[in-house]
Amino acid sequence: MKKYGICLFLFVIMAIACLTAGYFATRTQVQQESAISNTTYETETVTENRVVINQKQVEPIVQTAPLEQFYLVSETGFLLVFSQDQSTICLYTHIPITDFPEKEQERLREGIWFPSMMEVFQYLESYTS
Repeated sequence: MKKYGICLFLFVIMAIACLTAGYFATRTQVQQESAISNTTYETETVTENRVVINQKQVEPIVQTAPLEQFYLVSETGFLLVFSQDQSTICLYTHIPITDFPEKEQERLREGIWFPSMMEVFQYLESYTS
């Protein structure tokens, strides 16, 4: 019984020593970080005249810039993304066409148009993941 008491006492002493060392090690690190980054963050506030009370009265913003389209096509067995002019390469995907089903391989050989690059990424992700 005396052996268990000594082991328990040594375990408690070692645990307290480890916790104390960890506390002092992290305390000095936190103090150094707070001394280095005395950064103030700006917050955006909305004045009362900019608050929208009735959403029906707000007119949608008309997009004046022309929409850019992207062309996904297979060349030399890999997929490439071209811009709207079909001559500027926007993205080399390094994805082989063999990763796609036969029906999609035919579509990719002909080329698929997408209205945004995000939709190209979503299409590729749906077949590669």
